[in-house]
Amino acid sequence: MTTLPSPQPSPPTLTARAGRFVATAAPRRLDWPMLLAVAALSGIGVLLVWSATYDPSDPDGAVGYVERQVGHLAVGAVALLVVAAVDFRVSRAYAPFVYLAAVLGLALVLTPLGETINGSRSWLVVAGLQMQPGELAKLGLLLAVAVLLGEPRDGEFAPTSRDVLFSLAVLAAPLGLILAQPDLGTAMVLTGTYMGMLLLSGAPVRWVVGLVGCGLLAAFSVWWFGLLKDYQLERFTTFFNPSADPRGTGYNANQSMIAVGSGGLNGTGLLEGEHTRGRFVPEQHTDFIFTVAGEELGFVGGAVIIGLIAFVMWRILRTAGRSGDPYARLLCVGAATWLGFQSLINIGMTLGVAPITGIPLPFVSYGGTAAVANMAALGLVLNVHARERGVH
Repeated sequence: MTTLPSPQPSPPTLTARAGRFVATAAPRRLDWPMLLAVAALSGIGVLLVWSATYDPSDPDGAVGYVERQVGHLAVGAVALLVVAAVDFRVSRAYAPFVYLAAVLGLALVLTPLGETINGSRSWLVVAGLQMQPGELAKLGLLLAVAVLLGEPRDGEFAPTSRDVLFSLAVLAAPLGLILAQPDLGTAMVLTGTYMGMLLLSGAPVRWVVGLVGCGLLAAFSVWWFGLLKDYQLERFTTFFNPSADPRGTGYNANQSMIAVGSGGLNGTGLLEGEHTRGRFVPEQHTDFIFTVAGEELGFVGGAVIIGLIAFVMWRILRTAGRSGDPYARLLCVGAATWLGFQSLINIGMTLGVAPITGIPLPFVSYGGTAAVANMAALGLVLNVHARERGVH
């Protein structure tokens, strides 16, 4: 009797692949504790933006800021869900495009399309819309370095020296363009993110030690040959001695510490902070938003914000530790390093323990490009979390 051949399984259709993508972002697959912490940070941020921009003579002005910030967060939430719905393994294919788009945006900043704000030419203005390509560069670097260091070749279990060299070239392009703006804060975050990913990628230790040594030598050379801009040098001088020029270069640092210290244990209450209402601290709805929290919410409110950020970092690293895919693990490590290091620098500068740099507090500060980039990074983490829970 003739035996008919057994039917071969057909390749998954587009509908099937789409179904798997939707399953990845299904509610039961999401990391709800992390999402609730991020939602709490965003909600606190909206309240602080409202208080930081409120003017009794023009209350509608603060409402406008709040509406725009809610819009930023809504777009960011969409970006998070879209990224979370697409298998993180697919992101490998898009990594070069995101990276190249970021580098192109950074290059355009140095053209007439760029705009200088607070001494740094880091904004791109097109058709009346503003964006900061440096935020996209963080996401592009995260994806590109994860591809280069998180995919060992056949027979290898860790990145080789060649992989590290390629990843350094990937870092050099956006870093050089950002330093040309100059935007020292974003450059620090990019470098910190890269070093965190390199350290936990399993790359040869000599590369980590060598790069740290080169970084220290480069920092010394920049100081020795006077390559810093005057305002950047003044910021570092103020960091080491804030009282040297309290009405000049040390003004921001002194006023931010005074504002935070005046809040005491429980704070003065929203809209009741004298420093916040008097606008003594510049950019208090963006870079210095933690001063508003310190003054109006007090030590308790500031500790809650720090605790929520630390909880988000722990959830991301927990997902990284449970993933068996080197690429996925590095995505999470990079996201945690990026968001954690940036939070550390932002809060540290308001407390006088870090030099003042123009970087926002993730999920809390006012801003559109940053909100979308931060949420997209969390979308990658959520996707890895879903796969780790058994979606294949």
